[in-house]
Amino acid sequence: MPKITFIEQNGTEHVVDGETGMSVMETAIKNMVPGIDADCGGACACATCHVYVDPEWAEKTGKPEAMEESMLDFAYEPKDNSRLSCQIQISDDLDGLVVRLPEFQG
Repeated sequence: MPKITFIEQNGTEHVVDGETGMSVMETAIKNMVPGIDADCGGACACATCHVYVDPEWAEKTGKPEAMEESMLDFAYEPKDNSRLSCQIQISDDLDGLVVRLPEFQG
């Protein structure tokens, strides 16, 4: 099982087991990681699962598609490495993925 590390704004780390095929958002919700609201349930219709992908993982997680890009406009303090965690599918290649949580969700 790939390990995913979520880092809260205050530095608290949550290292959880992800399941291949699930999204990073689903993994956060399943493991009760604080800071991921996921109001739309993963439909890419809000920005409440916004994360910052650590730069070393940017290539493996890919770039946002057009719909995700438009939803990121509603995110709190979006950056170049912003992604919606509902749009990042877990694979074995993402073992060790590190994402940081914004101070607030959009």
